Amino acid sequence: MDILVVGAGEIGRWIADTVSADESPVDATVSFADRDPEVAADAAAGRDAEAVPADGDTAHDAVCLAVPMSAVPAAVEAYAPRAERAILDVSGEMTESIAAMCEHAPDRERASYHPLFAPPRVPGNVAAVVDAGGPVVEGISGAIEAGGNEVFETTPAEHDEAMKTVQAGAHAAVIAWRLAGGDVREEFHTPVSAALDEVADTVTEGSPAVYAEIQRAFDGADDVAAAAREIADADAEEFAELYEAARGDREGRERHE
Repeated sequence: MDILVVGAGEIGRWIADTVSADESPVDATVSFADRDPEVAADAAAGRDAEAVPADGDTAHDAVCLAVPMSAVPAAVEAYAPRAERAILDVSGEMTESIAAMCEHAPDRERASYHPLFAPPRVPGNVAAVVDAGGPVVEGISGAIEAGGNEVFETTPAEHDEAMKTVQAGAHAAVIAWRLAGGDVREEFHTPVSAALDEVADTVTEGSPAVYAEIQRAFDGADDVAAAAREIADADAEEFAELYEAARGDREGRERHE
């Protein structure tokens, strides 16, 4: 299987390594395309892969888009003609990506995957929407699972709604806590603040452009801001009600685990 990976950053390299790994059930060869030819060449140089022009006309069994979320619809339109059997993405937003695939690749296999981790922290959970299945998509799902990841099915609407909480809201809360906090000695940290500090370090070690894309795509930050203001304005009785509501949400989640 010949796969063109469009976008040679971390996620693009992850999917390339995943489908071509020794344990992969797919006999895959990989090509990289990137708007920066040097990035594509760098990705290919460390692998048994080649770099092809981003604006070329090479045809491939499958095209996998690993581009910023806001660029996916345009990338689908541009690269669908180069996908002979399947088109998919690993970008992190599913509603617009699947809609674009349906419009521009109606006769190909179509899928959207979202690895819910940064590549240095593999393996992990991978959300998947298989809009039009077939042997190519089945092989790619199998390769992801063979890498130790847990692939679970969802819908575009369910996925994007969840991202408001687990990405946009979570990141906004953590970054806001770091920005609002003071510089304290290590000895002052409590178990809660120490854990938050560690999470804040994790969130801020990446690319701000990636996190900005998440905030653009999903509006969970507004809900976090509203909840923080409600807590700040609450009297003792109101705070207790909010606290119990949070406890109830936690207990509800635990019952479903």
